[in-house]
Amino acid sequence: MRLSVAERREELLRSAIEQIEARGVTSVRIADVATALGVSNALVLYHFSTKEKLVAAAFGYAAEGDLAHLRKLLGRRTTALRRLRAAVRWYAPTGQAKGWRLWIEGWAAALREPALRDVTRGLDSQWKAAIAEVIAEGVAAGEFRCPDPMGTALRLTALLDGLAVQMTAYEGTVSRARTQEWVDEALARELGVEREALTAPGRR
Repeated sequence: MRLSVAERREELLRSAIEQIEARGVTSVRIADVATALGVSNALVLYHFSTKEKLVAAAFGYAAEGDLAHLRKLLGRRTTALRRLRAAVRWYAPTGQAKGWRLWIEGWAAALREPALRDVTRGLDSQWKAAIAEVIAEGVAAGEFRCPDPMGTALRLTALLDGLAVQMTAYEGTVSRARTQEWVDEALARELGVEREALTAPGRR
């Protein structure tokens, strides 16, 4: 079956993500993506004229998928506290979020690639803004106290990103259970609630 331009582009982006995770940003080649799909280098270059544009687009594609899932979690009809805990647990290195190896590769490459830096910075900004918005909703509803929602979002993501690097680069440094404890403790502390409140029964 002949793929549409959009379908072919999406197929190439998915393959690029897989190859980046397997080989790293610096080592991956246009030929790796083409070979994995059984297509020509020329076809890949038709859609993405350079490796740099392909890599930036692949990270942008991955980012949009993550942001869509984040918005779904934060848009649930339940308390702000439950939505925040679900989002943080999903994003944490013990959760089911994006492949952390991919994003660590992206952060490293972004130091040298302006296009990729824009993608990773955009994802980071949107994630923090979404978390801060729900924190503000919880404060307005009287669920918890937080004088600086954006500061809290920044500190939480910094903790999660740092733990992800430790668990990905230095496997066995910290257990999944201990990591989750730290994440729950940090969230409770930032919101001025007892840790037990994070798991208290409530309207879903």
